[in-house]
Amino acid sequence: MTRSGPCDVHTVALNPAIDLTVGLSQLVPGEVARARSARHDPGGKGVNVASCLADWGTAVTIHGLLGLENAARFEALFAAKGISDAMVRLPQATRTNIKLLEEGGRTTDVNLPGFSASARDLAAVEASLAPLGAGALVAISGSQPQGLEDEASARLTAALTRRGARVVLDVSGAPLRAALARAPDALPFAIKPNRHELEACLRADLSRRADLVAAARGLVARGIGLVIVSLGTEGAIFLSAAAELQALPMALSQGSTVGAGDAMVAGVVAALAEGLGPEALAARATAFAVGKLRNAGPHLPERGEIRALERAVAVRPLAEWLAQEPGA
Repeated sequence: MTRSGPCDVHTVALNPAIDLTVGLSQLVPGEVARARSARHDPGGKGVNVASCLADWGTAVTIHGLLGLENAARFEALFAAKGISDAMVRLPQATRTNIKLLEEGGRTTDVNLPGFSASARDLAAVEASLAPLGAGALVAISGSQPQGLEDEASARLTAALTRRGARVVLDVSGAPLRAALARAPDALPFAIKPNRHELEACLRADLSRRADLVAAARGLVARGIGLVIVSLGTEGAIFLSAAAELQALPMALSQGSTVGAGDAMVAGVVAALAEGLGPEALAARATAFAVGKLRNAGPHLPERGEIRALERAVAVRPLAEWLAQEPGA
């Protein structure tokens, strides 16, 4: 595969996982469920983002923490896709996440506990990122392992931002709140929460479109270059100082949505690396998300299919979406 990208592209996965996806006809609590299929995939948000970027043809390096006891699945993925491996090994096992996928597309997640990390381990990750500065694009995605403070992702973000790197941050809960509480010179370049994650972070009811947009505009005003809020069947909204847009794919998959958000982050990073404008970025990110739904595991379809999906994405001014507020 031809590698491309004028920017230095990296991802960070502090708490990766092996995704065990089990296919079922129907999950009934308290009853025996017979699996129709099962597959193991190296995963976790940061791994998924790197994998999708590699499928697109972007040269990418992955950083973070990885359990030495079951590292082989991840190492095989990195080798197969040409992902540069800068992850710090811990003398433990990486966690397993169980995803129970029913025929109708409903997914139940059971996330098992994984390794415990220390401040020394985080410092080792920081050291691997220390050479990165202006010209680097870094996606920091996913949860944090036991043992790390809520500030861990915010700390990495602040150091990278102050050295001139652009950070795309996809975390939730206390880690997102910690990152958004930083000074303007330490904020991420972009964030991608879904509506519920943003509500939880801001402790606000954002069920009305006007309130959601006002909250996103407030984050842009504080210094975040790009705020993306994913909205499920409504696609996603993209707000920056340059443009306010809604992107909606022409057709949505009825299957599992596992990994779609991670693919969207990869699409954002790919678009930024290629210097795309706001409309093209929104279409690229949405096409990555929909394309991922067509493949099991952390994989994108062929480049031509993504291009076709891009052309099918409807991108419109956010004002049109706001004007169609239900019940208004």
